[in-house]
Amino acid sequence: MIETLPRREREVFETLCGLGQGATAAVRDALHDPLSDSAVRTLLKRLEAKGLVARAGDGAWRPAPQARAVADTALRRMVDTFFAGSAASAATALLGLTKTLKPEEVAALRRALDAAEEEEPS
Repeated sequence: MIETLPRREREVFETLCGLGQGATAAVRDALHDPLSDSAVRTLLKRLEAKGLVARAGDGAWRPAPQARAVADTALRRMVDTFFAGSAASAATALLGLTKTLKPEEVAALRRALDAAEEEEPS
């Protein structure tokens, strides 16, 4: 769905996803090409109407729960397009982008690999 969003809406959505949550000013400040507060507010309201963002109890904006499904679809499309559908090739490329991993990241990767091996048919 995000590929059908207008460029600025997509940029605001992706920025908010990167932040996790934030006030309008935080989203504006994190944009590569900042907009006015009112423009960011307008774009966030449009994204809210599309079900992609929601207001948190403290008034901050956050990606809506369905944003995870949007991320999964975008990642699947990237893996299919650039890595011939191979999650292992994509993971290897992603790991090549960083020189070090935090211990908790290594542990999470081990758990994911162990789970994948357990699901593998014999």
